[in-house]
Amino acid sequence: EEEATMSQSKAAEPQDRGWAWMVLLAAVLLQGLTLGFPSCIGVIFMDLQHEFQASNSETSWFPSIMVAVLYGGGPLCSILVKRFGCRFAVMLGGLLSSVGMVSSSFCKSISQLYLTAGLITGLGSCFSFQAGVTVLGYYFVRWRTLANAIASTGVSLGFTLWPLLSQYLLDEMGWRNTFLIFGGILLNCCVCGAIMRPVQLASGSPLQSPKPTEEPGRTAEGAQLSNGASSPHPKQQTRRTACFQMLQKYLAFDIFCQNKGYQIYTIGVTWMMMGFALPHVYLVPYAIQNGVEERRAALLISIIGFINIFIRPLTGLLSGHRVFTGRRIYLFSLAALLYGLSNFICVISAEFSVLIIYCIILSIAMSGIGALTFQVLMDVVEMDRFSSALGLFTILESITLLIGPPLTGLLVDITSDFHYVFYNSSFFLISAALFMGLSFCTLEKKTKLKEASKVPLDSPSRYQYSEMPTEPQSESQSPPAVVYITSI
Repeated sequence: EEEATMSQSKAAEPQDRGWAWMVLLAAVLLQGLTLGFPSCIGVIFMDLQHEFQASNSETSWFPSIMVAVLYGGGPLCSILVKRFGCRFAVMLGGLLSSVGMVSSSFCKSISQLYLTAGLITGLGSCFSFQAGVTVLGYYFVRWRTLANAIASTGVSLGFTLWPLLSQYLLDEMGWRNTFLIFGGILLNCCVCGAIMRPVQLASGSPLQSPKPTEEPGRTAEGAQLSNGASSPHPKQQTRRTACFQMLQKYLAFDIFCQNKGYQIYTIGVTWMMMGFALPHVYLVPYAIQNGVEERRAALLISIIGFINIFIRPLTGLLSGHRVFTGRRIYLFSLAALLYGLSNFICVISAEFSVLIIYCIILSIAMSGIGALTFQVLMDVVEMDRFSSALGLFTILESITLLIGPPLTGLLVDITSDFHYVFYNSSFFLISAALFMGLSFCTLEKKTKLKEASKVPLDSPSRYQYSEMPTEPQSESQSPPAVVYITSI
C-alpha cells in the first residue's frame, strides 16, 4: 500500500509545479504565435492587393479562410489529439504553419494564397493552439484556471508584436521575404510542442486523452433512434446509430435543440462574428487611405493588443465575482454593444488621434468579449457536455468569420467607401447584443413565472439560463476529453 502511495505521488509530481510552468510558458508563446498571427494581415493587406491587382473582397478571403479554419478545425484537432497525443498535434501544427507561410512567399496569384496561407497555415495554427491549451488540463489541476488565464495573455502579446514586426519587415524586404521569415518564426511552435512531454500515469504509460464516458441519455436516444423506424438492414441501422453518436460527441445538435440558453447564445455569437473581425482586417487600410503613415497605421493594431494584455485578465477576475453569478451573459452583451457603438467613432473622423481613442474603446470591449465568451458557454451548458457543445459553437462561429470580411469587402468595392466596414460591424454587433440580452431576460422571466405557478420542468437546463459548476477536478480525476478552446 505504501509503495502504491509513493507511485501515485510520483505520478502527480509534474502537475502544478516544476516542468508544468515550462509547459505554461510554451502555451503562452503558442497562443502569441497562432492566435496573434492574423493581426498582422491588415498591415500586409494593401501590398497584396497591389501585387495581385485584387479587389478588397478577393484579398479579404485570405485572412477569412485562415481565421475560419483556425476556429473551426476543433473536431479534427480532437481526433488527432486522441489518436497521437497533444505533443504530436502541436508539432505537426507548427510544421504545417511554417510550410504554409513559406509556400505563400512563392505564390503567383491571390487564389494560391487561399490554399497556402489560408488553409494550410490556418489548419496548422488550429492544431498547435488547441492541442497546446488541452495539454494544460493535464499539467495543471489546482492552478488550472490561473494557468489558462496566464496562457491567454499570449494572444494579447501576439496582437501587440506581430503588426510592428510585420511593418518593419515589409519596409525592409517586401512581403515575399516577410512571409519567408514568418515561416521560420512559426516553426517555433514545434519547439513549444517538444517541451510538452506527456505526463506519466502511475502505471508508467503516457497520459493521453481519456475515452469519453457514455453521456447521459445517449443510450436511450440511440435505442429510440434504432427502434423508432424499422431499418431495412442491421448494418444500416448500426451505421446510423454510430453516425448519430459521433455527431452528438463532437457536434451537440441535441443540446442545441433542447437547451434554449445554448440555442440563443450560439445564434447570437454566430451572428455577431459576421462583424467582429471587420475592424481587424480593414482598420489599417482605412487609416492609410485617409492619409495616416503606414507605420502609425500598423501601430493602431498594436495598441489594441497592448491594452488587451491588462484589461482581459481584469475582466476575467471581475466577472468571476459572485455579484455577477448568473449575470455574465448581460456583461457579455454589454461588451458586444460597446464594440458595435465604438465603430461609429471611425465614421466621424479618420484622424490618427481619433483612431487611437477608437482603438482604446474597441480594445476594452474586445477584452470583455474575449474573457467572457467561454465562461458564459460554461454557464449555459453542463460541463460533461461542454466539449461537444463547444465543437458545434466554434464551427458555426467559423462559418460567419469566413464570409463576413469578403462580403463587406464586396460592398466596399461597389461603393468605394470604407465607412461601410464600420457600419456593417456596428449593425451585426449591436443587433447580436440586443438579441442575446433581451432573449435571456425573457427566458428568465418565463422561468420565474413557471416556478411561481409550480409547473415542474422536465429538465431545467433545457429551458433556463442557469449557472453550472465549473470547479476544478481533483488530482485523481483526468481532465475532460479534448476541449476545443479558442480565444477572441
